[in-house]
Amino acid sequence: MAQTQAIVIPDIGTFNKVAVIEVNIKPGDVVSTDDTLITLESDKASMEIPSPFTGKIKALHIKLGDKVSTGSMIADIETETAASNGNAAPETKVPAPVTAVEPEQPQPIVAATSVAKIETAVAPISAPSTVSNNDAALYASPIVRRLAREFGVDLTQVTGSAHKGRISRDDVQQYVKTQLQKIQTGQVSAGTGSGLPTMPEIDFSQFGPVDVQELSRINKLSATYLHRNWVVIPHVTQFEEANITEMEAFRKAQGQKQEKDGVKLTPLVFLMKAAVAALKQFPRFNTSLAPDGSTLFMKKYYNIGVAVDTPNGLVVPVIKQVDQKSLLDLAKELGEISIKARAGKLTSADMQGGCFSISSLGGIGGTAFTPIINAPDVAILGVSKAQMKPIYQNDEFVPQLMLPLSLSYDHRVIDGALAAKFITYFSELLADIRRLLL
Repeated sequence: MAQTQAIVIPDIGTFNKVAVIEVNIKPGDVVSTDDTLITLESDKASMEIPSPFTGKIKALHIKLGDKVSTGSMIADIETETAASNGNAAPETKVPAPVTAVEPEQPQPIVAATSVAKIETAVAPISAPSTVSNNDAALYASPIVRRLAREFGVDLTQVTGSAHKGRISRDDVQQYVKTQLQKIQTGQVSAGTGSGLPTMPEIDFSQFGPVDVQELSRINKLSATYLHRNWVVIPHVTQFEEANITEMEAFRKAQGQKQEKDGVKLTPLVFLMKAAVAALKQFPRFNTSLAPDGSTLFMKKYYNIGVAVDTPNGLVVPVIKQVDQKSLLDLAKELGEISIKARAGKLTSADMQGGCFSISSLGGIGGTAFTPIINAPDVAILGVSKAQMKPIYQNDEFVPQLMLPLSLSYDHRVIDGALAAKFITYFSELLADIRRLLL
């Protein structure tokens, strides 16, 4: 025989006048025992209130935003069997809070992965993410919804594994992991939104005259490759200045002699030799991280990638066995491969096998920049334009030629202290190139 039972807020401890932030039922709904009816949220925790009965909701006595306490009415439910103690709702133990809510400090979904990385990897869009029209009909707690918003996840793309298809934190976590794995394995481009809204197409001609120019093949490949690296690798950049006054004096003196033989001795060859010495001193920089993030490949060779600007875009040919070549050998090979790059004749073998990359903008200008790591390397050195600066030495200011350096590194492999030691050691080598002989 059908009877109507009252469902009330069970004992919620010392919590009083707690806000109702989600109502999952309406009159006419059929619910089962332990189905979540409403969700409460205090300033410290979120609590889901389950149904003590199986039956049909006859009346709802609560709405979104209400303040409730222990014993407050939730709804009337029609059941087939009366409760043993009459109309009073049986004692229902509230599950432990779903999660503690610390303002502005969401728990990271993936261990050892920065929030910025996950958010961008799942939805690399510059505008704020929008919520799907169907989002309100999804079954997910406010904690899960907040988490999804923090990391730019569209809940309509997530399959719920909890009761009645409810989306849990684990479901959101698994979704993000799956998207990251697809990006890392090349199944999807990091530039696509992984199911999220894409950048809008705009007819710019409505604002004035425009010319449409197709990107070169190198530009298109580089865009996807660099975007993936920026998304997947947590970048940090360490800045330093190296005193290259003596190095430049030596280079110019030797360069005048070598130019007669057709060899141009550029600052870059000194940077390459210093890079090898620093890689030997700090071998963690001469590694690559396995795609699953669990293994480091420690390299015993020293190949340096050098960014070359070509008419069709930026390419990074790799100079092999830099540790076994002299400055003049490197200068000659660098000149040859630069010509080859600008002619568009580089092969895939010319751009593989690198350990560390150098991107030099010294001939153009600038004071500092954040170079993007050339995966699978774990670091890259950016070089800006050298400037004469007054440096205090021996109780007086002396004009010195200072070279700005920008070291970007993979924070999963290298910590800040090690990066600071590396760039400091590197700048000391350039300040006294005799140390390269040690």
